[in-house]
Amino acid sequence: MKLRNLINKIESKYPTNLAYSWDNVGLLVGEYEQEVKKILVTLEANEKVVDEAIEKGVDLIITHHPFIFSKINRVNSGDLKGRLILKLIKNDISLYSMHTNFDIAKDGLNDYFMEIMGFGNCEILEETHSEKLYKLAVYVPKGYEDDIRGVLGQNKAGYIGNYSHCTFNISGTGTFKPEEGTNPFIGKIGEVEKADEVKIETIVPKSILNKVIKEMIKAHPYEEVAYDVYELQNEGEKQGLGRIANLDSEITLEELANKIKYTLNMDKIRLVGDLNSKIKRIALCTGAGSDLVKLSKIKGAQVLITGDMKYHEAQDALDINMNVIDCGHFDTEDIFKDVMKRFIDSFEEFETIKSDIYLNPFKII
Repeated sequence: MKLRNLINKIESKYPTNLAYSWDNVGLLVGEYEQEVKKILVTLEANEKVVDEAIEKGVDLIITHHPFIFSKINRVNSGDLKGRLILKLIKNDISLYSMHTNFDIAKDGLNDYFMEIMGFGNCEILEETHSEKLYKLAVYVPKGYEDDIRGVLGQNKAGYIGNYSHCTFNISGTGTFKPEEGTNPFIGKIGEVEKADEVKIETIVPKSILNKVIKEMIKAHPYEEVAYDVYELQNEGEKQGLGRIANLDSEITLEELANKIKYTLNMDKIRLVGDLNSKIKRIALCTGAGSDLVKLSKIKGAQVLITGDMKYHEAQDALDINMNVIDCGHFDTEDIFKDVMKRFIDSFEEFETIKSDIYLNPFKII
């Protein structure tokens, strides 16, 4: 598959527009027309990971942490980042990064953490996006409405909550006169034609609007397709950072911490709060989410699970009687390899491997 086509599949699920403005996501090194057969997924790409990719004959590296984050003034062999970029290019290896968009998106990193912990019925902790919705209305000759409705539904138009293929249909009469140079599906050149038509209305999110229109026009029998697009006030699907959920049964802070240690295969874990605290509602932000302590408390959570908690942030959490489980940045995000491999494997067109390089810079003795 061409890299461009794979990226389209990835970004239809994890759109880059969800990322924070300071972030750097997408194809950071590579050629869109490259053929991709073998993919390496990893938390981030250092020199050992790049060498691993070369040794294993990889075409594409997908990272969570952006490979290029700060401004680069030059690319040469005297600079570490420059040397790695040159290595990637010389070995025909592309590199794609998905960071805060993957944290925020549905079925991304935060949702996967909740999944492996067995925490269901998750809600968004901090809303960051609400997708704009549009109404698409298209006029179809009678007898072809099922085909067009099918194309709209297959391309993800007409989703309202957990209902798909939602449309409204009105029968009527369409009129038109084919002029010279046309090739009409119905009617004759120079004569006004009346046709039995169905007006199909459906809802389409902004992110897929152009694609839906393109596929609809491709499937439509008319040479010139009549359709309308209306911007709606309705709010689309909400997206955001972190998750919050109620547990099936109450447990202590210590029991919850031990469950996380076991699930993430951690040696040690840091805690803020009373080990005997009763926990019924939990908040989560993978990576560094200590700035969400107050919001988690406001939303009724008894604990925030995150990483990178600083000393004074921990003191602030104690002051408001909020528990924190600090799993560390690495341990909450290294699971990126698992969820990304599962997603890529769903296409059944690639060999996807997880990096063997252990990337946690900290050692516990």
